[in-house]
Amino acid sequence: MASGLKPPPSPIHFEIEDALRQRPTTTQTGLGTSDPTAATPGLLANEDNVVFATVKSLVDWARSRSPWPLGYGLACCAIEMFSAASSTHDLARFGAEVFRASPRQADVMIVAGTVTHKMAPRLRRLYEQMPEPKWVIAMGNCASSGGEFWDSYSTLQGVDTIVPVDVYVPGCPPRPEALVEGILRLREKIAKGG
Repeated sequence: MASGLKPPPSPIHFEIEDALRQRPTTTQTGLGTSDPTAATPGLLANEDNVVFATVKSLVDWARSRSPWPLGYGLACCAIEMFSAASSTHDLARFGAEVFRASPRQADVMIVAGTVTHKMAPRLRRLYEQMPEPKWVIAMGNCASSGGEFWDSYSTLQGVDTIVPVDVYVPGCPPRPEALVEGILRLREKIAKGG
C-alpha cells in the first residue's frame, strides 16, 4: 500500500452512518433533533456526550429534583395536599413523596390553610428550624392573603408577613394538580439558583 493512502472504511462504519441518517427527525424540541437551548441553565453538552457545568449549577439541579416538603396543613387545603401525594397525582415523580415530620429534615414548607395570629409564632419557629436553603409554598387563598377570613381579627393576612414565600398556589381549596404545578414552578426556581 502506498504511503498517504487511507485504508477503506469498514462496513460497520457505513452501517452507523446510515443509521444516523435514517434517524427520525421532528420539529418538536427534544425529539430527534438537537435542542437549540440547553435543558438546564449552566450545563453545556457537545456531540461527544461530555457535559460542562459549574458545581453550583449541578448542586442546584440536584436540589431541584428532590424537594423534601414539610407539610403544614392547617385547614381544608391540607386534604388537597395529602391527595397530591397519593398515587393518583403521585408527587413521587418529583422526589417529594414523603412529607417530613421534622423541620430539620425538610427544605420546602407547604403552608396549606388558614394561619391565625396564635399559630404564626409556631410557624415562624418551624421555618427557622429548617436548614438552609429553604423554600415556602403558600397553598390556597387563606395562606396567600387571608382568603374568605380576610376581615377576621384572628386571621393572618397572608403567610408572607412572617416568612418569605417563593410560590403561591391560588384556589379555595386548590386542586391537587395546582399544587403539583406549584412544585414544578418551585423546581424551576431552585434549578436557576433561586
